[in-house]
Amino acid sequence: MGRRITRSAAAREAASLVAAIKASEHEFATKPPKLEDELPDQQSSSLGNNSKARSVSKRRTTRLPASEPQAADELPHNLGSSVHPKYKANTTSSGVKEEVVDTFASELENTIGKSITALRTVPINKSKKANPYRLTPGITPFPDWPHPTPDACEEVNRLLSSVHGEIIPPATIPEPSLTVTGCGEVPSVLDALIRTLLSGATSGNNSALAFNGLVQKFGILHEGIGKGSVNWDAVRQAPVKDVFEAIKRGGLADIKSKNLKAILDMVHKENQERREILVKGEDDGPPDLIQKSEGSKQYEIACADQHFLSLNHLHTLNTEQVMEELVKYPGIGPKTAACVLLFCLQRPCFAVDTHIFRICKWLGWVPPDKATEITAFGHLEVRIPNHLKYSLHQLFIRHGKTCPRCRAITGQSSAGWDEGCVIDHLVTRTGKRKGEFATSQPAKRKNTGRQTRNKKV
Repeated sequence: MGRRITRSAAAREAASLVAAIKASEHEFATKPPKLEDELPDQQSSSLGNNSKARSVSKRRTTRLPASEPQAADELPHNLGSSVHPKYKANTTSSGVKEEVVDTFASELENTIGKSITALRTVPINKSKKANPYRLTPGITPFPDWPHPTPDACEEVNRLLSSVHGEIIPPATIPEPSLTVTGCGEVPSVLDALIRTLLSGATSGNNSALAFNGLVQKFGILHEGIGKGSVNWDAVRQAPVKDVFEAIKRGGLADIKSKNLKAILDMVHKENQERREILVKGEDDGPPDLIQKSEGSKQYEIACADQHFLSLNHLHTLNTEQVMEELVKYPGIGPKTAACVLLFCLQRPCFAVDTHIFRICKWLGWVPPDKATEITAFGHLEVRIPNHLKYSLHQLFIRHGKTCPRCRAITGQSSAGWDEGCVIDHLVTRTGKRKGEFATSQPAKRKNTGRQTRNKKV
């Protein structure tokens, strides 16, 4: 009894064979097959040494019983002949000659091999590397959360301004202070970045102590864009332990000194690489570098020659590019980068710190159970109108630090609670446990041997 061919199986076999034949048709058209009858000695020798071709030929010469003679020569379901037209003349009444199919198999194998090689050499466009914080500029991580609306932002800005004063962005960046780090509101981008790094996760007084330590240890620049700030190249060349000693009064000196040194090393390397591109006149460098005026190019070369560390080329990049450039440095997250964008580069950018995050959750501007400071930044950056980002950033921080009801640790027993809050009707305050206010005093923990040992030390 003959082998039964189902309709679907036959269709798959037919489609596979047709695809293979079409793939090799072009090569057959330009390179006629060398049949054994035409070149008996050379071709038979070649085929004799090709074990794969012999294996394929055995499969190709398997024919159906005489009860279904058309299956050897015709594709099922009227799809046409299974034999390439070039080989029609070499068929016999019993089917396709083994030598012809053998050659066909060899040619087909070579064609497939070339196709695979070609595909492997075609460059693949790799997807853009995601930044380490999974930021999605222009796209909120909470698309179904409609808050805040522009009207809500306007109302909160108006209410907080009535208490803390109207906040207007400066027309020009002020000169750098040698006693206050601030949030990066200085002309030099590198200076702004490091000042903001020092102010992170500590009080303003502590960050000022750390910055003053750098001034006293390494001196200041007396000219150029960085005039009045720390000599960052001197810090770069100093041992980490010297940097640690300079900033240790500001807290977190161990990690901050290492990050500071690493940032300065990276900036120096980038400055020298940009200098080399400019000196050699290469045309395949960063677009912002190639498009510079001749005077600007010479100035950047001179700065690099004098080891004046600079990130001022970031002024020419768009906001998304600046964010990507800044967060690649160790210790620099979205909040620090956003502060540099907002205060130094004067771009509308809503930096989210702990005070802002807390109040925005209470206002219902972000999903309170889902948002983190980073996802809140991504959401509020989209929802808050650009013209309110500077003032709301400042107002939320002032309010979060001073309002008896909106401070980090507060409750109905807190001092000043009865004074009320200007946005009291808009917020739902929650503490560590849902539905409760945070306590005014942290819970007392049981004294342990470890705490006692630490106290003695």
